Amino acid sequence: RNFNPEEMAKRQTETLKKELDLNKDQEKKVYELNLKAGKEMAEIRKNSGGDREAMMSKLGPLREKQNKEMKKVLTDKQYKKYQKYLEERRQRRGQGGGSR
Repeated sequence: RNFNPEEMAKRQTETLKKELDLNKDQEKKVYELNLKAGKEMAEIRKNSGGDREAMMSKLGPLREKQNKEMKKVLTDKQYKKYQKYLEERRQRRGQGGGSR
């Protein structure tokens, strides 16, 4: 599967724009954060050599960093919605069993 950070950042930003009602300025910053995280994730994937365990251990801190940055961009209300959105995504992924 081809992993394209730009495409992923666009899709994520589009979704968050709808979910959180982002303004233009926030949308731009959220896109930049998503793109930066996407590129870092691609790098981690590339360098993990298929070692899922190693990859997951690096993704945790990356997500935490992204969430901290996101908190600076969003209002308190939006950040609460963002956390709820992430939680729902995690639950869906847990149930999905890789059927995409």
